[in-house]
Amino acid sequence: MRWRALPHAHLCAGMLLSLLALTLSLAANQNQVKIEQGSVFAPCDFAAIFNFGDSNSDTGCMAAAFYPEISPYGETFFHEPVGRASDGRLIIDFIANYLGLPFLNAYIDSIGGTSYRQGANFAAGSSTIRRQNRTFYDGGTPFTLDIQTAQFYQFKSRTSRLNNQGKKHFRNRFPRPEDYAKAIFTMDIGQNDIAAVIEKVGKEDSHAVLSDIVEQFATQVKFLYGQGARTFWIHNTGPIGCLPLSLHSIHDPPPGFLDHIGCINFQNDLAKEFNEKLKNIVVSLRAKLPDASLIYVDIFSAKYKLISNAKKEGFVDGGEMCCGYHENGEHVSCGNKGRLGNGTEIFGGSCEDPSSHISWDGVHYTEAANQWIANRLVNGSFSDPPLPITHSCRHSQMQ
Repeated sequence: MRWRALPHAHLCAGMLLSLLALTLSLAANQNQVKIEQGSVFAPCDFAAIFNFGDSNSDTGCMAAAFYPEISPYGETFFHEPVGRASDGRLIIDFIANYLGLPFLNAYIDSIGGTSYRQGANFAAGSSTIRRQNRTFYDGGTPFTLDIQTAQFYQFKSRTSRLNNQGKKHFRNRFPRPEDYAKAIFTMDIGQNDIAAVIEKVGKEDSHAVLSDIVEQFATQVKFLYGQGARTFWIHNTGPIGCLPLSLHSIHDPPPGFLDHIGCINFQNDLAKEFNEKLKNIVVSLRAKLPDASLIYVDIFSAKYKLISNAKKEGFVDGGEMCCGYHENGEHVSCGNKGRLGNGTEIFGGSCEDPSSHISWDGVHYTEAANQWIANRLVNGSFSDPPLPITHSCRHSQMQ
């Protein structure tokens, strides 16, 4: 199965005005935040973002490397396909915007004078942490996490040499050597690893495989740390058992197969086990890398909360897909042509209002859903420790 696959008030103005000004600044997440023992820190002022992941945060890698994305992908915000598996922006786009940084360009997409001055994106659709015995046509990808971190190493090495040569043209397009320690390293990968485990349930020791996956993840975090990374924003994996593409193939499930909102229990249980192991490994890395800040972000809970409260939040049922044809047991994938059982040729187009849907194509989320989720991630509501992303570099100062 292929899982293609967001100045203090002057004291002389009086204590009341000072407190009011501080309260307003905190509400806007613009200036300072109070953390534990009364310590007050200014925002991190990240110089760049370096992202690693799968199709949930791929901004053009797979489209540049293999086949370009097709319509109606990208229709909502970009009004054309731009290599994102959604109708518009992804969570990483909203994160970049929230931090005052530009959208991330894919590392391997060099067309059109691409600038990497404030970061680069190494994420690629279908990517896994653990290498899989699959070809691209079977839903695999050559861009596993270890390859992505190797690409980062090459990127840093080559751009550092260009900067050292003192050529202004290159210096304006790439990060400065000192920017890497002041960058945020975002990581959102693991969904495709869980999908691979699901396919082999009963054929291998799932618990041992999940442990191996998170150990390999930790190895890559330590590698990035060795290359100067100091702030990590690490997403766990989402509720894979709630993806409509899987749900639409289920008929007459036995009691207990689905949970109270209609998601597949055993698939979500595997995701939860992975997430627990991931959190434990993040905690252990904090002890091994004491001057690094590692924030664990519970994206599973954020997505599950949205799906559970879909109608309350203004969306249709979370099991409905916006793009593609999915009726009477017949399916045509988003952006593709297909022929129904009665011989009718049909195009898997998008729904009339993508903003009313959570799921875009059965696996990926719509821009509206991505924005809903991003808004709740960046303020620290789902983070451990509970820091807003603007202050995520401060965790090492709290330990």
